[in-house]
Amino acid sequence: MKRFPLFLVLAIGLLGAQQAMAQSNLKLRAIGASAALVNPENLDNAFGFGVFADMGQIAPRIGLEPTLEYWSKSEDAFGASASLRDLSIGARGKYYFDTANPKVRPFAGAGLGLHFLRAEATVNVPGFGTVTSDASDTKLGLDLGGGVATAVSPKDDLHVEGWFGVVSDMNQFALRVGLSHKLGL
Repeated sequence: MKRFPLFLVLAIGLLGAQQAMAQSNLKLRAIGASAALVNPENLDNAFGFGVFADMGQIAPRIGLEPTLEYWSKSEDAFGASASLRDLSIGARGKYYFDTANPKVRPFAGAGLGLHFLRAEATVNVPGFGTVTSDASDTKLGLDLGGGVATAVSPKDDLHVEGWFGVVSDMNQFALRVGLSHKLGL
């Protein structure tokens, strides 16, 4: 008797999953590149760049976008230099809002990414030589953001986005501008 509610929940879940799969339309639709102004926590602004792909819809009005992004920041002062780099790979889901103009598509989104962080420091001490230190870490991050995509030609879209990355000890905000090119039209 206790198995019947479990079976019922499982059956309803499978029926819902079949409907969601029938509404999904996943395939490589576009590829793009972006440039970013990144503001890492407790650091000055840094320049970044990335590549992304439009993989279609996982559900009505929800698109899937895998990303690969990189930024770096270096500073020199008093005979010492330090640099920090972040290479992230992840995926974002974007919910596209309905608008009267189909060429302008505002969205809000969220995603997960792996951040490969690397820090290096070098200090030149007169009479003692050069001391070098480095460290690297891999952290899981949560991306929250939004923006707008608009057509600039039948095959190309302009993307203007803002993303806040919640990464342990290295939160970051990025303003991105990118272009994507549609495939197979």
